[in-house]
Amino acid sequence: MVNAHTFYAIAVMALITALLRFLPFLIFKGKSDTPEIVAKLGRLLPSAVIAMLVVYCMKDVHFATATGWLPATIASLLVGVLHVWRRNILLSVIGGTVAYMLLVQFVF
Repeated sequence: MVNAHTFYAIAVMALITALLRFLPFLIFKGKSDTPEIVAKLGRLLPSAVIAMLVVYCMKDVHFATATGWLPATIASLLVGVLHVWRRNILLSVIGGTVAYMLLVQFVF
């Protein structure tokens, strides 16, 4: 039998996740226009998140040898090219990940 503490923890996490997903719809229901601050955040946050992900992914890159920085740089450039070409986030992320893994495992 599953431990009761584990069950309650999962139930609380599921409830909070569902609440956070539905909260914007509950707050803004019936309103014709989005508040300016929410619209501004909607414009600014995607770029900020991408910048943080790039910094996070490149933080452990070592520039002493080509094997330390070249695979990550090639994969990052491929992600950018794929995104500009197809405008498909899933394709960009999967393509960059596969390219990085192939480069690390078989080339460098």
